[in-house]
Amino acid sequence: MPCNSSDKWKSSSTLRSHVKYLEINLADKPLMRLETLMELSLYLENQVRVGFFGSGVGLSLVLGFGVAYACYYLNSIAKKPQLVASNDRFCRFLEEYCPVVTETYYPTIWCWEGRVQTLLRPFITSRPQVQYRNELIKTADGGQISLDWFDNNDSSYYPDPSTRPTVLLLPGLTGTSKESYILHMIHQSETLGYRCVVFNNRGIAGEELLTPRTYCAANTEDLETVIHHVHSLHPSAPLMAAGVSMGGMLLLNYLGKTGRDTPLMAAAIFSAGWNVFDSVESLEKPLNWLLFNYYLTTCLQSSISRHRQMLEKLFDMDLVMKARTVREFDKQFTSVMFGYRSIDDYYEDASPCRKLKSVGIPVLCLNSVDDVFSPAHAIPVETAKQNANVALVLTSCGGHIGFLEGIWPRKCTYMDRVFKQFVQAVFEHGNKIFSM
Repeated sequence: MPCNSSDKWKSSSTLRSHVKYLEINLADKPLMRLETLMELSLYLENQVRVGFFGSGVGLSLVLGFGVAYACYYLNSIAKKPQLVASNDRFCRFLEEYCPVVTETYYPTIWCWEGRVQTLLRPFITSRPQVQYRNELIKTADGGQISLDWFDNNDSSYYPDPSTRPTVLLLPGLTGTSKESYILHMIHQSETLGYRCVVFNNRGIAGEELLTPRTYCAANTEDLETVIHHVHSLHPSAPLMAAGVSMGGMLLLNYLGKTGRDTPLMAAAIFSAGWNVFDSVESLEKPLNWLLFNYYLTTCLQSSISRHRQMLEKLFDMDLVMKARTVREFDKQFTSVMFGYRSIDDYYEDASPCRKLKSVGIPVLCLNSVDDVFSPAHAIPVETAKQNANVALVLTSCGGHIGFLEGIWPRKCTYMDRVFKQFVQAVFEHGNKIFSM
């Protein structure tokens, strides 16, 4: 039976009473866009009214569920991140110049769970167009490293390239300069007038492997070569770095090794795996193996298969290609390549949590506590509290390099906003923390 005018009036009244309930009971939730809920609810009212839920009862059920879900989301999902830092000056600096780390993070309402965010981000987020200038540099052992430069020569804020601030970007495990999260970081940097250079690990970005050596999270020699090279090209330009996932682990291990003896002013770390033992154990759980581990393993195998002729000189490639987990791959390939006696020795050396206390420059680290690549219990909160240079930002949702927000998260993620604000804060107001 279609709704009569009285039914319609009752439905609208019910809808507005639900919204009024939200306004009164959720008033303490900052930045909640209730007008958006109003528009969404009115849309639902119009759509449902013409469907088979034509009765007021059906409409009330839908609206009731919507209100209940909104209440659950606002009370249990949308939360302010936990800011962990022992240095009050660093905290005040972040609160003033990087306020996003103190604001409530509203993950995308229909995909807030960590695994879902991790899986969907590569497919949902846009891929900004970036024109790179490629450079191949030689290494001491006869190898080569591919660097992709975004020079930003049209920068109006920093027209002099010799002093243009530069951000060194380190992608994840098998990532390159083509990853969407890297492209977004470059886009954010472009709007601020900065230059970017992407460090592609050996053999990953299409260049030939000149020696039977690739890369790992523990060995920082290639990163040291790249940082020295970039700094020597632009010695008067401020330089900082940002690492994502394994790139963040590598950057942290480098900073733990060098302390203050680095050209970098500061660093930003996103979704780093803090303890490799805990990371691989989490990824070997049945569901995580099915969703992530097996795929990562095939990506690793694919990254070395094109260099098989070079690598067969030192490795049983048939055995390496039979690996079905990241741990098996590291046992047969990575740990052997870099001379570790066992995979446990490699994982111990690759875990940044063991070097965090030695970091000597300001570092901001963003992790989500629902990241299966870096479980919450592995995040070194207590160690971070013992180093005045370190600040952790821990969100309740976000997954691994996810951090999606908005109804349709195509453009900017929470991670992108943290990156942009922190990089700008360091380059433009860094003198306020460098005297810590």
